[in-house]
Amino acid sequence: MVKHDHAAGEYNARRADCETATRILAEQMPGVRALRDVSLGDPERYAKLLPEVVYRRSRHVISENARVEDARGALERGDPESLGRLMSESHRSLQEDYEVSSTELDLLVGIARGIAGVYGSRMTGGGFGGCTISLLGSGAVEEFQSAVAQGYERATGRKPDIYIVRASDGVREALE
Repeated sequence: MVKHDHAAGEYNARRADCETATRILAEQMPGVRALRDVSLGDPERYAKLLPEVVYRRSRHVISENARVEDARGALERGDPESLGRLMSESHRSLQEDYEVSSTELDLLVGIARGIAGVYGSRMTGGGFGGCTISLLGSGAVEEFQSAVAQGYERATGRKPDIYIVRASDGVREALE
């Protein structure tokens, strides 16, 4: 219930920081054309070459890429605990390194994490407002809806919209 707003140019600033990191790292590591080409340990080795903010932005992107790969494995294994941990790590990185979270998003994630049966929660989308996504067991749905609605309204004076969805096999060709 907070306007998702990129008008201040902060989204473009994040992108520019990542492009700066890519240029600097590419000078040190042949073959780097984008941050996806950088492994987890590389930013630490070159941290002194990167301005602090640029370092944190690139650390987020590089670690998020690794988390996405790990999340794929967790989904393939049917491991909601690992997926939830990765979601929580992602939110922390979005909050601290990429700095695109907000007080309201952090509040929603915090409420969700305190509910039994919630595996993980994180902001989603481009940041600076928007939504969170939480992974929870079906037995936790009622408590989740109640606790999130009450906790958020108590703290902000606004009622959140809460959508409960089930995972599916995703998009596939429909045969007639």
